[in-house]
Amino acid sequence: MSKESSTRGRSQDRRKVAAGQDYEVNYESQKTGASPKKVKKAIQSEGNERSKVEKKLAK
Repeated sequence: MSKESSTRGRSQDRRKVAAGQDYEVNYESQKTGASPKKVKKAIQSEGNERSKVEKKLAK
């Protein structure tokens, strides 16, 4: 009997940026053109929701 794979949780993970994961911070940094330090500051001030972080970095 094989276990079915679930997509539960994946979409939630994509909507957030994990500040403790360097690869996620670097990805967001490259995507927005901001430094990793600015990305981490944006996560601290706005929370870890990707859309809010990107809006903060776009300003």
